[in-house]
Amino acid sequence: MSAATATARTATVSTADARIPLRGHLRHTGALIRRNLLWIKQDPESMMDAVLMPVIFTLLFVYVFGGSIGQALGGGQDGYVQYVIPGMIAMMSMTLSQGVGTGFSQDFNSGVMDRFRSLPIGRGSVLFAKITVELTRMLFATVVLMTVAVLVGFHIHHWGGLFAAVGLATVFASSIMWVFLTLGVILKNAQSVQAMGFLVLFPLQFGSSIFTPTKTMPGWLQAFTDYNPLSTLADAARGLMIGGPVAHDLWVTLGWSVAITAVMAPVSIYKFRTKT
Repeated sequence: MSAATATARTATVSTADARIPLRGHLRHTGALIRRNLLWIKQDPESMMDAVLMPVIFTLLFVYVFGGSIGQALGGGQDGYVQYVIPGMIAMMSMTLSQGVGTGFSQDFNSGVMDRFRSLPIGRGSVLFAKITVELTRMLFATVVLMTVAVLVGFHIHHWGGLFAAVGLATVFASSIMWVFLTLGVILKNAQSVQAMGFLVLFPLQFGSSIFTPTKTMPGWLQAFTDYNPLSTLADAARGLMIGGPVAHDLWVTLGWSVAITAVMAPVSIYKFRTKT
């Protein structure tokens, strides 16, 4: 496709989007959400990560690392349970966000996205529907996580704080999903999206306060964790759920969420519109 043809196609798509009223965009988004949920119903194996990941990670960190790290915290394994569970809510928000990119790439390779882009629907509706369904999967995984957490001894001190922590994690996850949506558009296949996702996920997750306090880390790594949004999200969740300072970590996490969305959402929509 020539540059002139691509430019003309982009202009046509943008004009078509501009003619669709807000009610039309909402209706299209709702229809696509229903389509994605029906796909999950027909393929229940796609929910395995949302079901098993919270169980495996909770049991792994509590029973394998909980004793030694808990002693360092001064509370034993029970103390580590109270520490790590709020952090794992932050981890779920990041890890499951990757699924939106791999799923998007699979839809492109199967030709589904070409069909969507040939229809008179808002292009943003396709992206917003995908994000909404993935957030639903994340919330389901959080319910599984909290169920397992209670079974291994986690005490919910503040129900309001729990819902606030989950809400904050949802806001942050929605911003990160724009990053993975962009990867899903520009990379050739789901395997590439997954590989790139792991390169992003591992340093952010393990270079944070999710699993262990950062005070024993080297100085240069502590400097990284101070600016890591997963650290501020995990610390804010702890403050909300079990008590402690919240304001600074809350505002930093929200600031990261707004900044990532402001940068990546327009990029994702543009790349989706112009992908050939």
